Amino acid sequence: MAKSVSLHARTSRQHTIVTWRDYYEMTKPNVVMLLLLTALVGMCLATPTWVNATVLICGLLGIGMLSASAAVINHVVDHKIDSVMARTFNRPVAKGKVSVNNALWFAGILGVVGFVVLALFVNMITAWLTLASLVGYAFIYTMYLKRATPQNIVIGGLAGAAPPLLGWTAVTGEIHAHALLLVLIIFTWTPPHFWALAIHREKDYAKAKVPMLPVTHGVSFTKTSVLLYTVLLGLVCLLPYLTGMSDLIYLIGSSVLNIGFLYYALKLKFDAQPQTAMKTFRFSIIHLMVLFVVLLLDHYIPLSL
Repeated sequence: MAKSVSLHARTSRQHTIVTWRDYYEMTKPNVVMLLLLTALVGMCLATPTWVNATVLICGLLGIGMLSASAAVINHVVDHKIDSVMARTFNRPVAKGKVSVNNALWFAGILGVVGFVVLALFVNMITAWLTLASLVGYAFIYTMYLKRATPQNIVIGGLAGAAPPLLGWTAVTGEIHAHALLLVLIIFTWTPPHFWALAIHREKDYAKAKVPMLPVTHGVSFTKTSVLLYTVLLGLVCLLPYLTGMSDLIYLIGSSVLNIGFLYYALKLKFDAQPQTAMKTFRFSIIHLMVLFVVLLLDHYIPLSL
């Protein structure tokens, strides 16, 4: 009997061993990589030549570390909600593998080092704007908006839309209308992207008592909102071409991507299957990623009508 208890204790300890992968998972690496792609494009579009190597490396490092810090804080603040949702119950803090204190120390180190890197090797405006984005996402959105209003992702989406602006200011040290246009694209993209996931996980959010739009206004209303925002996104995506910021490569590429997104939004609204919402969510990620790659290609391979 004693041997059995001892074996069980050893087995339990084995299951709670914390590895570097648990800390890595808390940084939401896939999300951060997408943010860094948009920041990189912001850097490149800010200059007609190549980006200075120090600004490129230190800018992406600092922005990435502060974004990762915000993600870790999100894990801490949401760990009780995460523990009752099928999509997130295995997250390290929700599962109890990483303690709240250790996660906060990790977030603090990432945030401080990231800010210092930006302040010392890039410029102060980028450091402060990136810190403001962290505060917007980790505190204003996660702690308040997410639990307060079904428009949480619309208002809070501004923090996640900031990386192109951060990349631009890293290179130029100033805020430019073209950088704000890139922010507007991501800001408009965020609601249909996230609401598609919220539709798929509507029962989870209801169980966790998070007032996401499908929970408060119903799935049908949310599908209509996804469709309308997708149409709006298509119009906003025309602005870089109409303002002379980009050329024909971008116009063609963005048009194809927006038609694809509209197809999924229409299918979600009028002919949805069990996996349509999740497919729409996944395509939205491809949409944004490829859209910014097309912007980059257009910048370095100019082709005008």
